[in-house]
Amino acid sequence: MNILGMSEQWVSARVKQKGDSKCIPWKSLRDLILAHPDTKKKVDVFALSIYGLMIFPRALGYVD
Repeated sequence: MNILGMSEQWVSARVKQKGDSKCIPWKSLRDLILAHPDTKKKVDVFALSIYGLMIFPRALGYVD
């Protein structure tokens, strides 16, 4: 969330406990990516999100 400059409050409001991991729902990240004005940062977060969903699939639909 440092890439997009999101506040700690935004993150803590959306983080969910899934098993032994703390994750953010993909839907929250998707909405953030679509609404952010900086295209380079959008692409960076999108790439990291896909990486998190595919490489580390701890909870379906959540990014660790």
